[in-house]
Amino acid sequence: MGWQQDILGGEFESRTFIASGPDGIGRTATLIRFRPAREFLGQAGRSPTPVLFLHGWSDYFFNTDLARFWSSEGYDFYALDMHNHGRSLRPEFPGGYVADLADYDAEIETACRLIAEEAGPGPVTLMGHSTGGLVAVLWASRHPGAVSRLVLNSPWLEMHSSTLVRRAALGLVGPVARLRPEAVLRLPERGFYWRTISSAADGEWTLDDKYRPPMAFPVRAGWLSAVLAGHTRVARGLDLEMPILVLLSRASANGLFWSEEMRRTDAVLDVNVIGARALTLGRTVTVERIDGALHDVFLSPAAVRKDAYARLARWLRAYGAAEGAASTAPP
Repeated sequence: MGWQQDILGGEFESRTFIASGPDGIGRTATLIRFRPAREFLGQAGRSPTPVLFLHGWSDYFFNTDLARFWSSEGYDFYALDMHNHGRSLRPEFPGGYVADLADYDAEIETACRLIAEEAGPGPVTLMGHSTGGLVAVLWASRHPGAVSRLVLNSPWLEMHSSTLVRRAALGLVGPVARLRPEAVLRLPERGFYWRTISSAADGEWTLDDKYRPPMAFPVRAGWLSAVLAGHTRVARGLDLEMPILVLLSRASANGLFWSEEMRRTDAVLDVNVIGARALTLGRTVTVERIDGALHDVFLSPAAVRKDAYARLARWLRAYGAAEGAASTAPP
């Protein structure tokens, strides 16, 4: 299937494809691209470089401001709705489910091939949010030379509290995942983060509930086991060579009950644990802690995300931003 008008309309297009991994299973994924009008770019004759964005779990790409920022920095922006997520959801498959994070490899590779058909051969800048950040670092470690820069927005690199919690969780979930991988685990449902970002609640972003349900998709044993295995791999060390930027909120609020602190903190992850783990990803790691940021720092209130975009633009200037690009942080 070729490029078609995307659900975001305007200057966004999408292309659905099926990628088959080593297991021979074909998985549906959707690549989205931003093609702005030249008057927006104001950079005639430039040679844009590509950036590929990977969303988090139970999520999809919808942040048009993010695409415009990257374009203003001189990049061709792409995003991937991975299988069993967003535009790639299919009724016969469980939403959000993956049995092994390496199952995303084939669709990321296909996306990079499609991008190369337009931008030419060469590495991409890879950006990942939350679980997409975990997928991004693992994919980069398995594909040396394919990624030139890595930008991580609140990446889920470790469980809350400690390595011991992860090991205990893996010991409990592992047997269930082997016998009944799609079994739904009965865990507390918390829609607090959704409340802070959705315009249907207290936030400012228009979300499609069928793509991003308020309570997220059911947590299945096989999926959680796959994430924990990814955390274990990160904890052993990845020794990534490319420059890495990690953007985090300054604080977390992870309680079982609503707190007003959740409007200005990460209500999903333990940012102190993530910050410590991030420093072990490679030799060149920058960690930015942003006051008032939410779990997705680029969905935070306007003043906070302006700060986040300014920090990202500064890092891009230091680590090889596209030549001739102007640094413009949207409000």
